[in-house]
Amino acid sequence: MSLSVSRSNEAGAIAQAIKARRTVRTFKSDPVADELLLELLNVAVWAPNHENRQPWRFLLYKGEGRAVLADAMLQSYDAEDRERYGKRKREYFLEVPAHLVVVLKEDARQKQWDEDYAAACALIQNFQLAAWEQGLGVVWKTNHYNYDPKFRESIGIQPGEKIVAVLHIGYPSVIPPVQKRKRAEELLTIIDK
Repeated sequence: MSLSVSRSNEAGAIAQAIKARRTVRTFKSDPVADELLLELLNVAVWAPNHENRQPWRFLLYKGEGRAVLADAMLQSYDAEDRERYGKRKREYFLEVPAHLVVVLKEDARQKQWDEDYAAACALIQNFQLAAWEQGLGVVWKTNHYNYDPKFRESIGIQPGEKIVAVLHIGYPSVIPPVQKRKRAEELLTIIDK
């Protein structure tokens, strides 16, 4: 089998998808089908991963399960913050159609841990791009509660596991505008000797 790669000045579908994708924080109330989420995860797991360790697992909260995640999140707030932000945060969690927690099995060996964390991040980007292609928006959250022992215990995170992300997923009701990126030329140092 021969693989040929053609190059042109025109951006391909992948490049267009990368540039078109937006972080979405406001969603329609329409539910997201389990089959679609599984299809997206089955695409996402093709992220490059050294030695094919595949050190991840996923927790999906939707429907009534969203309240379980919201209540676990609120446990991580002190009394003052719970009073100040709790109602609004809980309502937001209940309005988002689906929440996907990406969990990484930690490795005591630093090199392998770094490789696995990077692979989990690539998996999340794969998921976001595949979701965007299907008309879904995603926001990748790494809030303080990911580290809170009460939150972790409430959702079943085991010792030796890291929450890489809580992804909020749904059909966008608002698509944010493009945010400017620095050109690679501003950031690149070429060493040719």
